Amino acid sequence: MTAADPDDRPDAALLAALTPIVGGRGVLVPGADDDRLASYATDWRGAYAGRPALVVLPRTTAEVAEVVRACAAAGVAVVPQGGGTGLCGGAVPDASGRQVVLSTERLRGVREVDVANQTVTVEAGVVLADVQRVAREHGLQFPLSMGSEGRCTVGGNVATNAGGTAVLRYGGMRALTLGLEVVLPDGRVWEGLRGLRKDNTGYDLTQLFLGSEGTLGVVTAAVLALHPATPRRATAWVALADLAAATALLGTVRAVAGERVTSFEVMSAQSLAIVLAHVPGTRDPFATAHPWYGLVELADGGDADVEGLLEQVLQEAVEHDQVVDAVVASGPRAAAVWALREGISEAQNGEGPSLKHDVSVAISALPAFVAHADVALAEVLPGVRVVSYGHVGDGNLHHNLTKPVGWTDEAFLAHADRLTATVYASVAAFGGSISAEHGLGTAKRDAAAAQKSPVELDLQRALKRAVDPAGLMNPGKVLAAE
Repeated sequence: MTAADPDDRPDAALLAALTPIVGGRGVLVPGADDDRLASYATDWRGAYAGRPALVVLPRTTAEVAEVVRACAAAGVAVVPQGGGTGLCGGAVPDASGRQVVLSTERLRGVREVDVANQTVTVEAGVVLADVQRVAREHGLQFPLSMGSEGRCTVGGNVATNAGGTAVLRYGGMRALTLGLEVVLPDGRVWEGLRGLRKDNTGYDLTQLFLGSEGTLGVVTAAVLALHPATPRRATAWVALADLAAATALLGTVRAVAGERVTSFEVMSAQSLAIVLAHVPGTRDPFATAHPWYGLVELADGGDADVEGLLEQVLQEAVEHDQVVDAVVASGPRAAAVWALREGISEAQNGEGPSLKHDVSVAISALPAFVAHADVALAEVLPGVRVVSYGHVGDGNLHHNLTKPVGWTDEAFLAHADRLTATVYASVAAFGGSISAEHGLGTAKRDAAAAQKSPVELDLQRALKRAVDPAGLMNPGKVLAAE
């Protein structure tokens, strides 16, 4: 990161106003703190980068409110930032050198655990894995789970409406978030930390901020729904002839195991090949390769025989030609097959730049969507490798693309716009969404606008103007300019 031009540095009056709020160590300034600033200027993949005027690290909601109020008074835009694990540039400043990054990383308090109400109230900077740990310590669980859970934060999970691997049973963050505390663009604080399952007193403001990617305010705390622990688990890794077999298997699993179905993941042969090539210690559970693979997990907190249920599922699946082969895994073996699924995103980095497409269609349309998209992609770029994997239980696939063997990064990226447009056209053809759980950021902002009706865009823009009339809260993200 290069030092800022003096003309691009923040007004001295703003710096003077912010420093007493958060302390000298709570403000990072270009030129003086460039080594530390670099990590706040980009995402974890390095796919998006900008140049912050300042990075501010408040420790309390009151400090966040004062920082936002000072920035609003100075007419300076604020970019809220959590763990930095986003994939769409939603928490990265632009290149102007005039936006303030507000990191929530020091908001790490666990305010309350209400065992009887099965809720936990945590601040935005708490890492997801720590929420899971706190829940376990009280004999409960917070079921949101994903590969980045050791780094992503609650604020970011709320801002992007994160999904993860247990959506099939528990839903995503929209289902798991009961209340929020939010600093609004003018510095006022909305105190919405109510752990109620039922509240019909007007518009649901909590849901308004979920998935808004920091464009309507800074989430500083959340009340999250906990669930009974499910220590009894059974996991199977299955070989599939095609994606149609996966959707058929899902029906069998649901019919036999009911609500005990926690996860149903799929991954293509190309996805597994990349993991085996780049993640040390991984191996294929089967002796021969198959076109698709599935990971099925049942869980229960009582005395149910989940392993017996899983065996019944697999027996019925074999009888109906839904699986080619299967292994039931427990303990370390279960962790090993989960590593095959969770290692895909990072493994792709070993192949060079990848084009990430986090899409969803109706579960019944998944096989046809993949067939349609893959034919179209091959016409645009013969040899392109499709790394397709995701959550069959909610119709969400990560239909990612990696360069053809032997190609340079530059040659591949020259086709990026056409390839992405091809995926999005296939999504539209099947009535799907181009963003299922990663948000829009800047990466998908314009494409999303092109697929929305004028009425929907007008409603979203009206909300933005009402809450953030000056347009200073994470500008340029989610909504395309009018």
